[in-house]
Amino acid sequence: MNRPCLVKKIWLPLAFLFACCGVKAQHCESFYLLQQNKTITFAVHNKKGNANGKIIYKISGQVAKGNSITATVQTNLLNKEGKSVNKGISNVKCTAGMLMMDMNLFLPQQQTEQFNRPQAKVKNAFLEYPPEIKPGNTLKDGAFTMEIDNNGLKQTLKMQIFNRRATGTEKITTAAGSWDCITIHYEVKLDIQTGPIAIPLNFEATEWYAPGFGIVKTESEAGATEIVAVR
Repeated sequence: MNRPCLVKKIWLPLAFLFACCGVKAQHCESFYLLQQNKTITFAVHNKKGNANGKIIYKISGQVAKGNSITATVQTNLLNKEGKSVNKGISNVKCTAGMLMMDMNLFLPQQQTEQFNRPQAKVKNAFLEYPPEIKPGNTLKDGAFTMEIDNNGLKQTLKMQIFNRRATGTEKITTAAGSWDCITIHYEVKLDIQTGPIAIPLNFEATEWYAPGFGIVKTESEAGATEIVAVR
């Protein structure tokens, strides 16, 4: 019986594993947001394609137990001048190849600056990425709520990410490397309540997700991000 994939899979590069054995061969420790002491940098571009800052993720507090890993992700948002405009802490989990990302990592830049503060009260929620995703698959929706008291002015943000669907495959190359990705399209609904005033915001987005690694690129009407360094 010819079983080259089962015998050789631990020696082969990620791209071939994805094609031959599928993403079941991937393990939690290969996701960049779960690797202790890693620093990951994303470039941010506005809707005109101009550089608009960076997002820096630093991973700490990683705990591995059985087939699960959890990690704390420290986020630093820099503007185009390189000045830090917001810092936050999120959690990422993985069990048996199922990646679960803290939903505040998906907040648009403007809302991140406004709401992602130490005093914010957050009802934690995670967006799931199954260990095997194929074009045509529908992924689970996610929703979360964040509240802050801004000098006596109460604000509430509710975000829903829904209609998530894998639409195809594409090879993405950035300054940090190349990955065979699944394109995932989804819709976002934001409701921002400030006192008696409610402001709705709806938009669509696409992300390029590398199985066993993580998100490497995103695009929406607000702009785009792409991974540019992993150290």
